[in-house]
Amino acid sequence: SDVYKRQYQRRVHGIIQKGKEMPKKIATENINAKLGIVMRSGKALLGHSQTLKAIRKGAVKMVIVSSNCPNLRKSMLEYYCMLSKTQIYHYMGTNTDLGAACGRYHRVACVCILDAGDSDILTAISGQNPNHPDHKIHLT
Repeated sequence: SDVYKRQYQRRVHGIIQKGKEMPKKIATENINAKLGIVMRSGKALLGHSQTLKAIRKGAVKMVIVSSNCPNLRKSMLEYYCMLSKTQIYHYMGTNTDLGAACGRYHRVACVCILDAGDSDILTAISGQNPNHPDHKIHLT
């Protein structure tokens, strides 16, 4: 009974033992908190069309794309970000999760950050997402 209780606490509360990695849920919650601060104190635009317009103007500092964004839209956003040298982050949750992280009650496929405000999301993420399958480490 006591063993099951400890396993439940580890699973639910995210208790980490020595030498084990941090669960992905905690990393996602950290990004959600930073995104919430951006939505309250900074400037951000939601949606695919507004993000593309802002990238064309050159006002975007970072683009966040949900995991279930359609492939055509995702590749178009990646291409525009590559041309404008803008950071792109592949969010591990779905568009419903991304909308909830932004404080909205609807689905959001992508978010572009114009001004981070009080958040340090630009330096914390810095354009690298090691959980994305296309992530490669560049050694110079």
